[in-house]
Amino acid sequence: MKIRFIALTKKGYNTIARLFAPSFGEIMDKIINSRLSVSSRTTTQKALRLNLDEKKYGTIVEIGAGQEVARHFFLAGAAAGTIAKTMSAYDMKFSDAIYGVQEDRRYVSKGRVEAMMEQEFDLVVDRVGETRSKSSRYFSYAATVAAKSFNRKNECHAWCGVRVQMYPGAKPSTITVHVRMLDDNAEAQQQALGVLGVNLIYGAYHYFENPKQIIDSLTDGMKANRIEIDSINFEGPYFEDADNRIKNIHLIRSWKTRAVMFKPDGSVGIPAEMLYKKNILTIRGSFRPVTNLNVDMIEQGQNSFSELPGVNPSNTIAIAEISLNDAHGNDAKVPESDIVARVQLLNSLGYNVMVSDYTRYFSLRAYFRQFTQLQIGIVMGMVNVKQIFDEKFYRGVEGGILEGFGKLFPDNTRIFIYPEMNEDGQLTEFTDVKVPDHLRFLYRHLLENGFLHGIECSDPKLFNIYSREILKQISSGQGDWQKDLPVGVAEEIIKNKFFGHRG
Repeated sequence: MKIRFIALTKKGYNTIARLFAPSFGEIMDKIINSRLSVSSRTTTQKALRLNLDEKKYGTIVEIGAGQEVARHFFLAGAAAGTIAKTMSAYDMKFSDAIYGVQEDRRYVSKGRVEAMMEQEFDLVVDRVGETRSKSSRYFSYAATVAAKSFNRKNECHAWCGVRVQMYPGAKPSTITVHVRMLDDNAEAQQQALGVLGVNLIYGAYHYFENPKQIIDSLTDGMKANRIEIDSINFEGPYFEDADNRIKNIHLIRSWKTRAVMFKPDGSVGIPAEMLYKKNILTIRGSFRPVTNLNVDMIEQGQNSFSELPGVNPSNTIAIAEISLNDAHGNDAKVPESDIVARVQLLNSLGYNVMVSDYTRYFSLRAYFRQFTQLQIGIVMGMVNVKQIFDEKFYRGVEGGILEGFGKLFPDNTRIFIYPEMNEDGQLTEFTDVKVPDHLRFLYRHLLENGFLHGIECSDPKLFNIYSREILKQISSGQGDWQKDLPVGVAEEIIKNKFFGHRG
């Protein structure tokens, strides 16, 4: 009975609506909603529900990959009640004439999609705001896309966004996402973007009180590994309390991406833009909090990395990386607010930060290699070197430790190893690492072929810094922990009450 009812509304709504009162659509909407659980709604059912709500009205503009979002609304039926206009302006001159020329002069960019949303939203309100019901809530959806080109190996990505009124007469709120399309043909990419667009419009209206639910719903009705959403931004009156850093970290836990990046100013970065054709130096740490020891490791690593051929400040990026996983590859369940505190402290020192769910270093290297063929450097402490020579670290990897090292060092990748202080108070360097006897020749191979480099410690006193002790002192309000942190970090911790600080 349920299936027959849904089929009737999809095929017969336009005819029936003319015979009944204007509120028929709203009544049908409530009936459909009561019969469908959130998890069972298909893309078509979501589009239909929006079409049947006479209060929602707006435009859909899509450039670069067909009009897949609009198509879903038309196929669902009753689209005339929802869509004022659909449009595609493929020619650059037409597009510039309509939406202006953005500062970066790029067409697939955040600036362009924001200009599209803003102009189309203002147009629909200006043209029908006085004639439609005062209960109307307007929207504009926009997408600018670089889909798979014929006979070319181009980066396939898109900027998509929706600008919506959450209640009649309200100032609009905006959700913007950056998407990488992983299908190998344009038709499949278009189809995936169509599903994403419907989910985005639907989520903006129906899940706006819970931005994480919006994120979770973006790939509803889509098989895994078709798209990657590596950036999302919430703006406007209904999202004033939404910390976009927290929401972007949720993209990882919602399996929308494996990593998100933050620029030194705290804004969310696009990995492809930040890493493209760059030499990359990264250091993994908990940074809870970032200490003078951490900073010395980064700076000493940068000094050694800069000596490699082709590495200079203009084409190099240094990244502090935080993994959400424990050593066994499981989510450590650290609260996102705690991760954001660490990101903020690193940003305050001018560092780029990446948060990921990578456990093994060869997976981290593979992620970077998507965007650059230049040098990759990984800064490690001695304890990390011992970890990558622990065969237990490679459980689940078919080729074991040999496969792991084969994936870590295939080309232009080097490890920079910071020394440690042994129990006798003596510095131990990278050439002194003790590995199991049956792996000693593997270690020697890496040494003799320049895959491992030692870096210096600027002050042996730094080895007396222990993050765990600092955290205890922060939460207890006792001790002189401030002296072990970089300038300005202690003030940030106190001001924001990070890590349980007691003022």
